[in-house]
This record gives sequence, structure tokens and C-alpha cells, in this order.
Amino acid sequence: MSGAEATELAEPAWSKERLNDPHAVADKRRRVQDMFAAIARSYDLNNRIHSFGRDQAWRDAAVAMAAVRRSDAVADVACGTGDLALKFAAATDGPVVGVDFTLPMLPLAATKDRGHGVAWVNGDAQALPLADASVDVVSIAFGLRNVADPAAAVAEFHRVLRPGGRLVVLEFTVPRNPLARWGSRFYTDWLMPRTATLISGDRSGAYRYLPRSVATFLDRAGVERVMREAGFDGVRSRSLTMGVAACYVGVR
Repeated sequence: MSGAEATELAEPAWSKERLNDPHAVADKRRRVQDMFAAIARSYDLNNRIHSFGRDQAWRDAAVAMAAVRRSDAVADVACGTGDLALKFAAATDGPVVGVDFTLPMLPLAATKDRGHGVAWVNGDAQALPLADASVDVVSIAFGLRNVADPAAAVAEFHRVLRPGGRLVVLEFTVPRNPLARWGSRFYTDWLMPRTATLISGDRSGAYRYLPRSVATFLDRAGVERVMREAGFDGVRSRSLTMGVAACYVGVR
């Protein structure tokens, strides 16, 4: 489905009723896919503006926490327009694959790939088109909460990693500090949905989904628990930008 087609859906992907708990919606996968198809072309612009440019610093933190080596093979899942995959490609001489289940994102990623040779692949986080024990690093940036079954996806990441390989997860979080939490809620619940929707012309409800998907998702302890239950060792996390986001790492 093209971005134009997704924007012309008969109903928004995310209505007010479905946003009570978007993770409990039976057809969440399809609705997330339609949503990202609708906002693909304005995705980077909104990311830069509404994170005040911090989204790139968060990706740099993920590469650092992955302790990537020059020979490492990397799979960046839910790669979107390719920013994290390209940062990994600059840090390793090994193969890098970017996987995303929203097809309109991948041509946008490919246009940004100037000489790195990342393989851009249409695929699902819960059924990666990769062999067992075939990569050294798996990353997913701001995508785990969009997966229909996050635990199944983390188990799949474990499957494709070699022994000693690292999983790195970037995800939004609810700040623990009361003042930071209040500011984050005002910004993400009220201001950002209005300005991001204006910029994108979105009709899918994407920027109403974003704050609700964060507020109703696993907290930091919950993400760490899912990683441990999938078999990852040495699981730890780092708070980013006053707790607005967190970076998690675990070893297979």
C-alpha cells in the first residue's frame, strides 16, 4: 500500500476507541503497517523536529552500547528510513541488513545509502528472513512496541544472533522524574500530535498512536524481563534525555 493510498483509508488506522490500549487491538499489525505507510515521506522531518535532533544522538548511543566490531554482521529490524542501519554500516565492514515490514519505508532508506551497500529487506520482526546464528548484532529502534507480539520478536532476535551476539533496543519510555514526566506528557500528548499531524498531513492517527503506545507499553523493567526470558544475559539499560528514551542491551 502506498503512502497516498494509506492516507485515503476509509477510516483512520487509530481511532479514539482503539487508542485506549493500542497493544490489545486484534489487528494491530495491519494498522501499524498502514500508519507507517501513510507517514513515510514526512517521517524523517517529524523525527528531527519533534526530538529536537536528539533521535540521532540516541542512535549513536545504540551503536556505542552494541560494542560493534569492524567485522560484525548487523541486522537492524524495523529499520524505517534507515538511519540506525546506516550508522552501523559506518561502524563495521561486515554486512548490514535493514528489515522493515512497511514497504514504502525501504526506498526512502535506499536513497540515503551512499556507498554503504546495506541490504534493504521487506520482512517481519517476528519472522526474520535470516538464518539461525547468522549475525553479531540485532538492533531495533523505536519499533519493539509496534510489534504485535514483542516477546515473540525478542525470541526471534535471539534465534538469528550468534553466541556472544548483542541485542540493542532503543525505545521511548515514561520518565520517572515527576517534572520530566509532566513535561513529556504535555509535549507528547497535546503539542506534538498537533504539530506533527500538521506537517505530515496525516489522517491515520499516527501521532495520537505514538504517545498512547508508549504510555501503555512495557516499562524498563518489563523490557528487560522480556529480554531475559528470551535467553539474553547481562541485560542492562541506560536512560536517555531525562528518561524520554532508553537503550537496552543483552548478550546471547
